[in-house]
Amino acid sequence: MTEEQQPHTQLTTAIDTDSAIIVGDPARVDKAAQLMTDVQDWAYNREYKSIIGNYAGKRILVMSTGIGAPSTGIGVEELHNVNVKRAIRVGSAGAMQTGINFGDLIIGEGVVRDDGLSRQYVPEIYPAVPAFNLMALAHKYAPQAVYGIIRSHDGFYMDNNAETEAFWSTKGIVGGDMESGALMTIGRQRHMETLSILNNVVLYEGDLAAGVNDLVNGESAMAAGEKASLKLALDILSDPSLEA
Repeated sequence: MTEEQQPHTQLTTAIDTDSAIIVGDPARVDKAAQLMTDVQDWAYNREYKSIIGNYAGKRILVMSTGIGAPSTGIGVEELHNVNVKRAIRVGSAGAMQTGINFGDLIIGEGVVRDDGLSRQYVPEIYPAVPAFNLMALAHKYAPQAVYGIIRSHDGFYMDNNAETEAFWSTKGIVGGDMESGALMTIGRQRHMETLSILNNVVLYEGDLAAGVNDLVNGESAMAAGEKASLKLALDILSDPSLEA
């Protein structure tokens, strides 16, 4: 692997860790820092803000990737280039079933790859699935989370959005995001272990704009879900079984 500085993320092998958390929002990096010790700012270029810190004795990178599959894909590729072997996405989702409340954690057992980028890597029939060991640890630390198949897509404002979501809801999809398909597909191609932990910010058939705005403004249930999702990722990546 190269020791050169990565062009977008500004990472190098000097990060000296095999484990990373990726988030969409750069502000979420700061929230992760509050849960860690010995935090060091690393870089902030474009949408890629990164820190290094310790949690339960494990050195972990936290980095933002912005919105959508293309910027996530760049981030995952550059993580791979600096020797990261495990990457957990901590993001937000919209519920696609009734009964999933604000702040509930949704953990993807697999992803409907409805994004454009992952199709540039492998055909659509290729599955996007998380690493078994990371999923097992998710069940250990968060048995109460919603587990199921999620759908990754490329936009919020298409004219047929409600119709498309209704279709996938009938197929049992539990939540939607924009990045998990790219993470799991590219990660698998690069021999990385991946997982996606999502905080629900929109009730099924609810108001998308209101949900996202409430998250930005720190609405209590969603803010608690955001913190819980970050802590879960940190607990998983610092679990001693991964070092065995």
